Amino acid sequence: MQRSFIKKASIFLVLVLMVSVAFMYGGKASTSEDSTQIASAESVQLDEKLEEILQNEHLDGTTTGISIRNADSGNILFQHAGDKRLHPASNMKLLTGAAAFATLGPDYRFTTEVLTDGKIRGKTLQGNLYLKGKGDPTLMKEDLDQFAKELKEKGIRNIHGNLVADDSWYDAVRLSQDLNWSDEPFYTGAQVSALSLSPNEDYDAGTVIVEVYPASEAGEGPKVKVTPETDYVTIVNKAKTVSADGSKDISIKREHGSNDIVVKGTIPLDGSRSRSWVSVWEPTGYALDVFKKSLQEHGIKLVGNSKVKRGVTPEDATLLTSRKSMPLKDLYIPFMKLSNNGHAEILTKEMGKIVKNEGSWDKGLQVIEETVATFGVNVDTLRLRDGSGMSHKNMIPANEISQLLYAIQDERWFPAFKKSLPVAGMSERFVGGTLRYRMTEEPAKGNVTAKTGSLTGMSTLSGYVTTKDGQKLIFSILVNNYLGSSSNITAIEDKIATVLAKYEFD
Repeated sequence: MQRSFIKKASIFLVLVLMVSVAFMYGGKASTSEDSTQIASAESVQLDEKLEEILQNEHLDGTTTGISIRNADSGNILFQHAGDKRLHPASNMKLLTGAAAFATLGPDYRFTTEVLTDGKIRGKTLQGNLYLKGKGDPTLMKEDLDQFAKELKEKGIRNIHGNLVADDSWYDAVRLSQDLNWSDEPFYTGAQVSALSLSPNEDYDAGTVIVEVYPASEAGEGPKVKVTPETDYVTIVNKAKTVSADGSKDISIKREHGSNDIVVKGTIPLDGSRSRSWVSVWEPTGYALDVFKKSLQEHGIKLVGNSKVKRGVTPEDATLLTSRKSMPLKDLYIPFMKLSNNGHAEILTKEMGKIVKNEGSWDKGLQVIEETVATFGVNVDTLRLRDGSGMSHKNMIPANEISQLLYAIQDERWFPAFKKSLPVAGMSERFVGGTLRYRMTEEPAKGNVTAKTGSLTGMSTLSGYVTTKDGQKLIFSILVNNYLGSSSNITAIEDKIATVLAKYEFD
């Protein structure tokens, strides 16, 4: 009884003192404890706004993880299932991209070489000619033309030997372990080889561009153009040109396990073209076929019993010419802005090759895991299965993504990394990227800089935003297991990012 009385009396005295102090200072709090209370109140206000968004009916039945940090301190300001392991989709590229910058460097370049084990005698190269790939996703037909031009300038008109494609820089595994077979014919699931070719400056290595144009008369098969021109793929044209008032419904798809590209459907007279990027089966042979064409176009012929095949360049081969790609800091623009899956997987294998001396997914993923650990990411809670996020078995909590985005801000390459991320509402393709049609109004427009991610039933968005009062925030939003339209989920992500952009802490 006495102890209880003393406790109550103590509490009463404390309350009297607090009222007296408040009266003395006109009721205005000025202590550090009071400041903490104000900050807590502001956090409560933010929590309330975000929790209200999370009541959206389109999130019913989903698993949604959210993590928001102060970009200066790294403190978590809000989280909702932030430690729950979720599928990141293409937010996986944030880990791959950061690890590649950290291990390879922003100025790293891929190399492609042309070598021989023979000698030039007169106008004939007596020996094999090797096209050796070292992972460059930016190699194009014009680069092979330049190789052919330089060989011609060396006096070569004939090759009395084999034309050999060397892709041994990486292992022979073409597809990541969890890629759905139904994704494989499309550019998003292109096969990975150390020697490949891109059809244009998007640098989708291992693909060709197929364009379908109407014929001059109804009833005829449409015209089909392949870029670059190659005999490596076969167009199976089952489509028809129909009258001008007919419907346009064109399908362009490569058959699984082959290089037969089937064109089906209808295209009206005077109708607009249909265009698609189509992956090739075994891209090494594709690059070699186009190189052979470049040689022929420059007047260089294979003579004798020469063959066109795959092989490994001898260690003592003579380098005839070579090409270096653009540096990573420039490649990251199409990589991140357009969410290029092939770039992510190539970077993964390249890290494995350079750091572990094995160009494989296993070694590359080890490098990614080891590298993100140095940025304070808890790797014990991760499962990494590929570099692009195409795998439905990758698992990363939102808090670990936001931790990575916080920690890398001190790296010398961070400005190039952040520049590579899509910027909300910016219409230029290589600025806005996958966010160019989202958050098109201020204060989110031009402010939210983030990586998107999308797979069936999954949508993610992680990046940086500055509040109305100038505070920098980091956020990660991972939504898994949703049904219905993806636009309903991206609208929720955009609303969260916009609330952060509008928020005032002061």
